[in-house]
Amino acid sequence: MNNLLPQDMTFRIDQLCQLGPVIPVLTIDNVEDAIPMAQALVEGGLPVLEVTLRTSAALKAIEAIARHVPGAKVGAGTVITPDDFKRAVDCGSTFIVSPGITTELLEYAINSDTPFLPGIQTVSEMMEGIQRGYKRFKFFPAEISGGTNTLKAFQGPFGDVKFCPTGGIRVNTAANYLALDNVMCVGGTWLTPADLVSAKDWAGIATLAKQACISARPVSK
Repeated sequence: MNNLLPQDMTFRIDQLCQLGPVIPVLTIDNVEDAIPMAQALVEGGLPVLEVTLRTSAALKAIEAIARHVPGAKVGAGTVITPDDFKRAVDCGSTFIVSPGITTELLEYAINSDTPFLPGIQTVSEMMEGIQRGYKRFKFFPAEISGGTNTLKAFQGPFGDVKFCPTGGIRVNTAANYLALDNVMCVGGTWLTPADLVSAKDWAGIATLAKQACISARPVSK
């Protein structure tokens, strides 16, 4: 078994994160909402979708999106254990995101063919990942962990590491993160507000995605 992440995994994460400035972070309660929600987000220009494993519908939602939404790159978030990782991949996840790291998760992902974006909050957690070959991380929860100031501080000693910050970011603050050289994209929950989902206003969600593509992108990098 490998004990270091293959170098091509960093490239594959970079490819995913280049597809849009924002990765919508989705908590799906009803499987029937999965396909039209994903279609709306893809139509709006955000094809990389993270479905959190926070509901009983999550795995079936991932499977439905993977099968029936052309152009979508669907992955699983809130992955906490290797068993979560395996079940998500079996359902069609093309990438995996965790809120934090454990030795078990890092090592399981090293021997998987599915790209993994491990969550970190501290320098020590980041260093544990770096020792295993990881150079791309989710920074979570971003806003209450120092936000852009923390990421700026990370950049000095860890110049080759890049992040997808998630947690508390909104459309009016996303551009501040995306202006940083060590930020690839941001994760956002604001794209599928409960009122639009309950009303099945998929056109409204597509509009939010289009707005995010415009307003979240920094003028210069």
